[in-house]
Amino acid sequence: MKRLQLLAAFLIVSLVSPLRGDDAKPAELKAGAATSNITPELGLAIVGGFAPFPSTSIHDDLHARCLVLDNGQTKIALVVCDLLGLQSRISTEARKLIEEKTGIPSANVLISGTHTHSASSTLGQNRYRTPDKLDPYQAFVARRIADGVQTAAARLRPAEIGVGTVEIPEHVFNRRWFMQPGKMPANPFGEYDQVKMNPPSGSANLDRPAGPTDPIVSILSVREPNGRPISVFTAYSLHYVGGVAGAQISADYYGMYCHRLGRLLGTDDQDPPFVAMMANGTSGDINNINFREPRPRKAAYEQMRYVADDVAAKVHAELPKLTYRRDVQLDARYDEPALKWRHPTEKERKWAIETLENRPEVPGKTDLSRIYAERVMNLIDLPETTPVPLQILRIGDACVGTMPCEVFCEIGLEFRKRCKAPTPFMVSINHGYMGYLPTPAQHELGGYETWIGTNRLEREASVKMLDRLIEMAESIKDQ
Repeated sequence: MKRLQLLAAFLIVSLVSPLRGDDAKPAELKAGAATSNITPELGLAIVGGFAPFPSTSIHDDLHARCLVLDNGQTKIALVVCDLLGLQSRISTEARKLIEEKTGIPSANVLISGTHTHSASSTLGQNRYRTPDKLDPYQAFVARRIADGVQTAAARLRPAEIGVGTVEIPEHVFNRRWFMQPGKMPANPFGEYDQVKMNPPSGSANLDRPAGPTDPIVSILSVREPNGRPISVFTAYSLHYVGGVAGAQISADYYGMYCHRLGRLLGTDDQDPPFVAMMANGTSGDINNINFREPRPRKAAYEQMRYVADDVAAKVHAELPKLTYRRDVQLDARYDEPALKWRHPTEKERKWAIETLENRPEVPGKTDLSRIYAERVMNLIDLPETTPVPLQILRIGDACVGTMPCEVFCEIGLEFRKRCKAPTPFMVSINHGYMGYLPTPAQHELGGYETWIGTNRLEREASVKMLDRLIEMAESIKDQ
């Protein structure tokens, strides 16, 4: 009788225990992907340079590229938009819609911009302040992001994921340079920096780069169990390539890469469509210019396509080497710590007032001193602090950290070194656009990326943000 009672108790425990949440294992992965067209109407201002100008034609469409992952316990979404950057409220509005339509928590949705310099602005009239109301194009982009994620969620199907990296060093160069003694030009403030951004290529006045590069392309490859591709999410620390023709709209190399990778995988007629994604890693001080050995002049879009095709080929070659799994941990952390805005000193304020009084605006002329004087004045009455969106996504062996800035390469390298996950990497310009993010040591060197008005957060911002990201990452325990 006693043995029968023990057997009955064992059967009850065996039946009940799998239903307990703390003992449950991730279910098999499902994934879906979609693109959503966010091409603006012609005539809106193209941003990326000091003097925005209206678009006159479209070379290639802009998209929000979306991937949804679901392991039965947690859903997350990754979105990469063909935009220079996005105003923070666009992300807030899009994530609100996504949560309402799909049930994916807003904290589990990553929305980043690629930083193409040939897209119309979604930063609004005053990029220093969150608007009370989105302008028509901002509202359109928020809606289309939500549409893309909703479509991706509707396409969820059994999937497996492979995580890996490939090194492609030949396209990335640090753009901040020390110059030979006495060869540094004055900056717009009438002062002299220790380093120059984008110095003359091939110049005898070059000394050495002021920082490293990051050659690693991080890869999340998602496919059906039979091997049919669903999406490949990648991140590379390359600012952009450029070389467009006139005032044309273009997704830059990011869009060309996505198209080329799909062609290499043979997905032209696939249904549901395959979606490739290229996010901007940490490229605040990195671009595609070899300053030691300048390349010959190329036709419009030629260099862009060369980089896109080469990166796509090397990522494609890596995909069969990855180990794919269906039991994948998914988790997310989101926080908005308060950091200080960078407010002008009394000296900077006085300089700005005098500059605007003594340098009248000349139509058709780019006057950097006047431009930066206006930027200084725009910073004067900002509040003391601002919430800064930070996010961590855990996807199997991958740990993705994000910041809403043009993040210096060194910060991404340190995140990879300090994060304990097997494959950590960073994505920039996520959930907002808050200017360049140099390290404190790079601040000391000066240069374009550190100027007030280009850089907008406190000098120690990178340290505080990175420390918080690491804390968030460590709060996610391996399963």
